[in-house]
Amino acid sequence: MIALQHRKIVVGVTGGVAAYKAAELVRLLGKAGADVHVVLTESGARFVTAVTFQALSGNPVWSDLWDARMPNNMAHIDLGRDVDAILVAPATADFIARLAQGRADDLLTTLCLARDVPLIVAPAMNRQMWEAPATQRNVALVRGDGVTLFGPAAGEQACGEVGMGRMLEPEELLERLEGCFVAKRLAGRKVVLTAGPTFEAIDPVRGITNISSGKMGYALARACAQAGAEVVLVSGQVALPVPAGVRRVSVAGARDMRDEVLAALPGADVFIGVAAVADYRPLDVAEHKMKKKDGILTLSLTENPDILAEVAALPDAPFCVGFAAESRDLDAYAEGKRQKKRLPMLVGNLVQDGMGADDNVVVLYDDAGRHPLPRAPKAVVARGIVEHLAGLLAVAGR
Repeated sequence: MIALQHRKIVVGVTGGVAAYKAAELVRLLGKAGADVHVVLTESGARFVTAVTFQALSGNPVWSDLWDARMPNNMAHIDLGRDVDAILVAPATADFIARLAQGRADDLLTTLCLARDVPLIVAPAMNRQMWEAPATQRNVALVRGDGVTLFGPAAGEQACGEVGMGRMLEPEELLERLEGCFVAKRLAGRKVVLTAGPTFEAIDPVRGITNISSGKMGYALARACAQAGAEVVLVSGQVALPVPAGVRRVSVAGARDMRDEVLAALPGADVFIGVAAVADYRPLDVAEHKMKKKDGILTLSLTENPDILAEVAALPDAPFCVGFAAESRDLDAYAEGKRQKKRLPMLVGNLVQDGMGADDNVVVLYDDAGRHPLPRAPKAVVARGIVEHLAGLLAVAGR
């Protein structure tokens, strides 16, 4: 969450059950390096106390429009100075209505009215309140005034009903907020990418796979989405959450991955082949579990489709970016792969440097040569890859 480091964020907490999630959001923001200041409404304090937010943020909590701790008694003005964004989470139906009307009858609404920074609200309410015509009118009004909405999501609600109105989880709010501070270098573009391992079945319980965690592919999908792209992620079997704003298509084997990639390609500007696709698969898959026998088990293997090469060879191919994970001689093998498949860009790394790990060190290869990136968390490496990609797209006029 490097984009949130040293950002000053005001978090407004209104009176909804989802206020308990705001405590975790404040904790995550602080962990990401943000300077968090909480404005707690009177009704919000009925759910979570100011003591909790002060402990989590490390800063005083503000509730009173006339708070004497502010030397000039202008908390609604001073709290908004040098702030990067105001995020109201949860934002109740009542708060959204007051915001739409331009009310200034407590500290939070007055602060929002007096702001000159981005205002983001995360709605949280019963599904019937969310669907009510009055709420939808108010939502349209605040959107028209330039307010950004994060959510709501559909799901189980505190009242026992299920539907739209549930506040987004703190982790997703954090991710979306971070995206607000990322340059939209890929705005208007569609990116299709693959991630994770493939699994080639031997029998109903066994298969050929590899140690790819999918972390680099998911970090890159997140970075592309935060840079403004429409992202389709064709993913092997991994235990990772879907990045905000990304559409994931789950697959198992290489042939399924190929089919889903080709289905997603229409309209794509960029294809990035990050997945560790098995080069071979068993020629015959046993219908039932194979029993252990003495001696050597022999498998006949056949070659899998080369998804990246096939996409790059299309008459209307998108801008193709390959990945090469090697165990030695990275420059020779990576550049050789780029030339053979006629790729404008390839990302290479040694498997011992990044496969399955949380950080990575890569080298970018293109027609201008090699461009090493320093070792960093994969989220940071992904940002560097996207920056380089965006530059090449601009030069190519694509």
